Amino acid sequence: MTAEPAHADEESGRAALGRALRYLRERSGRSLGQLAGETRYDKSYLYRLEAGQRLSKLAVMEDLDRYYESGDLLVRLWKVARREVFKDRYKEFMRLEPTARIMHVFTLGIPGLLQTEDVARELLSGAQETAAEAESVEEQVVARLGRQQLLCRDPSPSLRIIMDEYALRRPVGRAKVWSAQLEHLIEVTEKKMVTLQVLPLTTGAHHAMDGALTLLWQEDGSAVAYMEGNRCGELLEDPADVTRARLSYDRLRDPALPPSDSKAFIRGALKELGE
Repeated sequence: MTAEPAHADEESGRAALGRALRYLRERSGRSLGQLAGETRYDKSYLYRLEAGQRLSKLAVMEDLDRYYESGDLLVRLWKVARREVFKDRYKEFMRLEPTARIMHVFTLGIPGLLQTEDVARELLSGAQETAAEAESVEEQVVARLGRQQLLCRDPSPSLRIIMDEYALRRPVGRAKVWSAQLEHLIEVTEKKMVTLQVLPLTTGAHHAMDGALTLLWQEDGSAVAYMEGNRCGELLEDPADVTRARLSYDRLRDPALPPSDSKAFIRGALKELGE
């Protein structure tokens, strides 16, 4: 196949993928029933994929690319659709965060809610190469700092953050920038509604080493979990999934240093920086 379906750039990634699936099937002269009979996939499942109602696993697109002999066309369109899905889930998470009454966060690095402006800029500008990208970075910095306003809300949410010691052992920016960040972490621990804990490296390997986890509870008791890793994220809304995420968080909290010891640990890191 030498060309992708026309107007794919005017559609959502999932719709473009669905059109490509339908196009390839019809070009092969097969009905959905025939395709289901020749593959291991159910007819209704294949229909939902073509209608853009569902996003498959990558392996399904790899199978169908081989079946249609379409190179990696479906895989490439699937990757575009997948990125869009993650963006939509992140937008929904961002909609829920400002109204959360309870927040539990685990991060490998300095969490966005506690980053200073200079550290946020350093972390967000790592891959910038053009003036346009630099402008985009500034917009992202403003957005990240804007999120921190929820800590000044009245009433402010109950916020518990577990931060891997790794975050404190890898300085960001110049010494002055990093010391200001550590001082800010110490200041944040003074807030009544904030509990900050450090997960020491002596804990060893743990199950959340490949990403971050945030749990949000709303005033009405409803809860969601947002898991991030490798530049992608997943919003979990099913109660069973949220419960599993909470248990995962609890397993991280158990070996973490108590709040007072965590504060002393950060002070120690700041003192080491000045020596």
